[in-house]
Amino acid sequence: MGKYLKLNLGCGQNHIAGFINVDKYGNPEMFCDLENFPWPWEDNGAEEILLIHVLEHLGEKTDVYINIMKELYRICRHNAVVRITVPHPRHDDFINDPTHVRIITPEGLKLFSKKENIEWAKNSYANSPLGLYHNIDFDIIEMIYDLDEPWHSKYRNKELTDTEIIQAVRQFNNVVKQIRLTLRVIKVI
Repeated sequence: MGKYLKLNLGCGQNHIAGFINVDKYGNPEMFCDLENFPWPWEDNGAEEILLIHVLEHLGEKTDVYINIMKELYRICRHNAVVRITVPHPRHDDFINDPTHVRIITPEGLKLFSKKENIEWAKNSYANSPLGLYHNIDFDIIEMIYDLDEPWHSKYRNKELTDTEIIQAVRQFNNVVKQIRLTLRVIKVI
């Protein structure tokens, strides 16, 4: 293992080679309740974190969710990446699972971007500048929307345009199955 940690948080049965597989339940390499703070890792010690279908299960209470984001930031080094996969909030996979307690969206994660927070303040937007309030800074560097069927096939076959897909996402459930996001951690060096 290199100098910095690679953590697969909330791994469930999805153990990934090269990562420390962490969960509260099951048979992980390391047991940890991600809603108890502080987390057992050092400041600036992680270079990559995976949260694959995990974050929507955590932080039902706002203060707990904010502390999760603060801990993610604390344990990551500058330029670390955090890879998040969540069900789309308007997909049955999200709606039907009673353990899904928090909607995670790109727009919600942008609340933790100081760059976005400053831009919003300049434009008098009412968005909560959580990055500035809590001195944490994540930049979304990649967003992938995985379309569910039949939308995926129709889009791939060019039966639907980007505009039509965007309109469908706003209008219907079960268009997007999941959202994959990559965040970069920004720390002053």
